Amino acid sequence: MKYEELLLVVGKEAVFRSSLLAAVSPNPVDLGRQLSRWRKSGRLIQLRRGVYALSERYRKNDPHPFTAANLMKSASYVSLQSALEYHGLIPEYVPSVTSVTTGRPEHLANSLGSFIYKHVRRTLFFGYRRLDLEQGQRAFVAEPEKALLDLLYLPPGSGDPAYLRELRLQNLASLNMGRLKDMAAQTKSPKLMAAYLSIHKLREEDRT
Repeated sequence: MKYEELLLVVGKEAVFRSSLLAAVSPNPVDLGRQLSRWRKSGRLIQLRRGVYALSERYRKNDPHPFTAANLMKSASYVSLQSALEYHGLIPEYVPSVTSVTTGRPEHLANSLGSFIYKHVRRTLFFGYRRLDLEQGQRAFVAEPEKALLDLLYLPPGSGDPAYLRELRLQNLASLNMGRLKDMAAQTKSPKLMAAYLSIHKLREEDRT
């Protein structure tokens, strides 16, 4: 495969898996060698095994960190602080992209940034949707209510109302409280049902 062929196949994909090239380069050994050569020559950036981005000189779009996060880890969606910032529920800039996954937890770092994956059991893997991002890119991102529940479920001590206040949540009026309650009930977690009540109280305080 020539590099021009790669560009035709990849098209406008800012981030891609090597499996995308299988149709035009069916020999995995040859494909692996060619990808390695392009990486060493600076034409490709390897984000992790089997996941690549075109070098800045050759790309049409800059990779969105959320799209990269999805592709670097199967069965994952962006959540916690990253999704809360995206939805405007916390004021702070979040330097790492944090996702939840049914796979093993992991922390990856590459030229696009820092990516953290938190493990959740399969029964908690819901409450996300595919969003349209910049430049035609898409990614699975938690709905605001689920991002908040994910954040309150994972860390020790996060069920404490004081922890909620430390998050400095904003725009609580934008939350769908019915959806939040249903999601908390779906988890069957007493901790998250208690968290729902604390969030409801905070929201009412904000309205007064």
